Amino acid sequence: MRTEYQFREIEKQWQSFWEANHTFKAQINPNKPKYYVLDMFPYPSGAGLHVGHPLGYIASDIISRYKRLQGFEVLHPMGFDSFGLPAEQYAIQTGQHPAITTEQNINRYIEQLKNMGFSFDWTREVRTSDPAYYKWTQWIFMQLFNSWYNQVSDKAEPIETLIEILNQSGSIGLQAVCDEEVKRISALEWQSYSEEEKYAYLLSFRLAFLDDSVVNWCPALGTVLANDEVKDGVSERGGFPVEQKKMRQWSMRITAYADRLLRGLDEVDWSDSLKEQQRNWIGKSIGAEVDFEIDNPALAHKKIKVFTTRVDTIYGVSFMVLAPEHEWVGELTTPDQQEAVDAYVTWAKSRSELDRMSEVKQVSGVFTGSYVINPFNGVRVPIYLADYVLAGYGTGAVMGVPSGDQRDWNFAKHFNLPIIPILDAQKDIDKQADATKEGHYINSELINGKTYKEAVSILTTWLEERGIGKAKIQYRMRNAVFSRQRYWGEPVPVYFKPNSKGELLPYLIEESELPLELPKIDKYLPTETGEPPLGRAADAWKYQGKYDYEWSTMPGWAGSSWYWYRYMDAQNEQEFASKEAVDYWKAVDLYIGGSEHATGHLLYSRFWNKFLKDLGYVQEEEFAKKLINQGMIQGRSNFVYRVKNVSPATFVSHGLKDQYDVAALHVDVNIVENDILNLEAFKSSRNDVPEDAVFVLEDGKYLCGWEVEKMSKSKYNVVNPDDLIAKFGADTLRVYEMFLGPLEQFKPWNTNSISGSHNFLRKVWRLFFDETSQKVKLEDSPAKPEELKVLHTAIRKVQEDLERYSFNTVVSTLMICVNDLTQLKCHKKAILKDLVILLSPYAPHMAEELWVALGEEAGSISTAAFPVFNPAYLVEDEFNYPISFNGKVKLTLSFSATATPAEVEVGVLANMQVQKVLDGQTPSKIIVVPKRIVNIVLGK
Repeated sequence: MRTEYQFREIEKQWQSFWEANHTFKAQINPNKPKYYVLDMFPYPSGAGLHVGHPLGYIASDIISRYKRLQGFEVLHPMGFDSFGLPAEQYAIQTGQHPAITTEQNINRYIEQLKNMGFSFDWTREVRTSDPAYYKWTQWIFMQLFNSWYNQVSDKAEPIETLIEILNQSGSIGLQAVCDEEVKRISALEWQSYSEEEKYAYLLSFRLAFLDDSVVNWCPALGTVLANDEVKDGVSERGGFPVEQKKMRQWSMRITAYADRLLRGLDEVDWSDSLKEQQRNWIGKSIGAEVDFEIDNPALAHKKIKVFTTRVDTIYGVSFMVLAPEHEWVGELTTPDQQEAVDAYVTWAKSRSELDRMSEVKQVSGVFTGSYVINPFNGVRVPIYLADYVLAGYGTGAVMGVPSGDQRDWNFAKHFNLPIIPILDAQKDIDKQADATKEGHYINSELINGKTYKEAVSILTTWLEERGIGKAKIQYRMRNAVFSRQRYWGEPVPVYFKPNSKGELLPYLIEESELPLELPKIDKYLPTETGEPPLGRAADAWKYQGKYDYEWSTMPGWAGSSWYWYRYMDAQNEQEFASKEAVDYWKAVDLYIGGSEHATGHLLYSRFWNKFLKDLGYVQEEEFAKKLINQGMIQGRSNFVYRVKNVSPATFVSHGLKDQYDVAALHVDVNIVENDILNLEAFKSSRNDVPEDAVFVLEDGKYLCGWEVEKMSKSKYNVVNPDDLIAKFGADTLRVYEMFLGPLEQFKPWNTNSISGSHNFLRKVWRLFFDETSQKVKLEDSPAKPEELKVLHTAIRKVQEDLERYSFNTVVSTLMICVNDLTQLKCHKKAILKDLVILLSPYAPHMAEELWVALGEEAGSISTAAFPVFNPAYLVEDEFNYPISFNGKVKLTLSFSATATPAEVEVGVLANMQVQKVLDGQTPSKIIVVPKRIVNIVLGK
């Protein structure tokens, strides 16, 4: 039996034991309640994990171990979101297949994760780039393609039900989510169509469909980028220019689920801030759609549709604004405005959507030379282009009402356009817009003298009666672009076959032909003619040897939009997950991950989950019942100070820097301890430090400055968990990360403080063993009341805090408990057994070792029972009463906790110390406050 805390040997031994015995393998067990704990699975980058990455994993592991102790069957899996642009960029640079680097990176991650002692069920590991996995991602795409959204039943249905409706009544009056301009036809017209024509018509209703979308196009990377991959108009990876471009892309009708996505937020236990982000992204708006005629006979057949939430302001319209990429810009631009419009459109393409939407101070725009007619008063309204209008949001057109909207007011002032007052309650509109809905309308003909509520109803009815508008609910959220012009992604299981007109239509491959695997190509770049990389395999990669496959691949979010179901039944080759598995595990009980996924992964995942429920494949409307966003662990950077323009190179210690003109330089934090720089390591680690460099020290040491920043390689503040595990152990790292502060908050990392957590674990160890004499301290004698009180105080607090996910306060509670037991010199097995169980979720390796030392079966602590709190042990037998004389406490006396005030009074007066203070005086009154205080009143 080990009596020394040899954490390296202990941790390796138990990690091997868990793996060999499949300790954490989850089973479908109808006799036990289930608990599903999920981490947002990582993208395996080549850099591996730094100490900030495991924060959420440690928390999820603690809850997993805690729930096992409570008798739950726990599913706690891990996998890898292994398609992605970084691996492809590396492949472009080196010519190495992305699968090779991805495999290497995953192996590195697995090694690091196992070193931290996580209780993952590794038999369920998934990788999105594994054909056995993405076969089912492709299968879900096929279900989406073969489905439509029925607004009557408010759910997705197989395309066959739509065909039945078309056969019976056509599409006139059909309530379906579909392309905006789809032609409405009768049943007779539908029946007259050829099979080819019917197939083409159905494409306008499918949930997965081809569409001309305005996308973030990065020419240097040769691919479309998601909004979160673009920062300040350039690609997040590489910093390449990004432009807005209209392209034919696969899209998903996530907008069909907009209202359900909003309603579902009321069903889940997520943070208010995250829910609000999703609500804002979905952006439900109630208003009206209005048709504006173009004041040009040649364009009389076209009308510009505008959606507005303030149709009551229609008489205040003084200009119309279109998105620079609007499809009619060419037709609307007059010859005299052509040059200015072309220049503006080119400039707008260089700006990201985020920049365009968030810019409020700078006004920009250009007049097209054309006008529309306000349908209510016949006034000619000039048409401008402005980058704050997006083609993909709404209709790509906005009516300008400067008296009621500040952005419109700024625009009108900039271009010297009229600002028309529309309500008698509007004030100071010569200085700023006033968006009030109070008062009565003026300058508004049809609604003059009316209130807001009256006006909206009158105007909407007027529009609908004339067929030039209607009441409408609109969402800011747009259909999700589902194409990427990349190689390293899931192939779309589609081929293109020409119809009788020579038009290429998309068709699904057979389900029996899944997975459609990535072909081999010579380079991972777009073709010389600009096609996606898969176009390089076109000659050899054809369906049935003659039809081109889709050359774009799926986006990164495809594989991560359903992965929690695959974990339920990861080895199933017949279906994405069996009904038995889905019925047992149902939904994720606790999901932990970063808040950066609020409007990407989480929205798409909720969408796919609702779709799978509609088709009867899963039970739950929402896939994650509880979600915690862990905060970021920030780096603690260190700095050295180089004196400017001095030779030889001179570095001055932090306390002396103000005496010189210096430049602060980041230094590797791994060669700094307690802000003291290892000079030899510094010299050997830097190419910019000459041999004759001079170091000006303080008390013989070089002290570094420090600052809290984001942890990154560029700031030299990345701390590798492997190094800390080698020095202090995984259990110490786990305890320290949880002790830093509340899980949800941002926290600065400081390696200097980790020794405190290590000392705490050594103190636990010393309750069991004397490392000096190498003797076992454990005793079989019964526990004393004071020892039971300490233990059960901890049991209650640990359980309460774990139930509310307060991980840091649990560590504090355990530290207090261990300190108190140490002071009591408690080495009782009866006490320490429960202490070890309380500790085990945080320090599982040590707990396993101490469990065996207590005489228990190796490995059985994972299925032990969580200690039951007994309030009887916290009941005090005695109470120490402060005894005061005229309000001043002089001494303390102990009485039975059940003693009556009369009994306490008798005992106080009989006490020799009290009699000594009284010195013969008789108290005028004795006040006994039970279990609080005794006050002896002297004098009158």
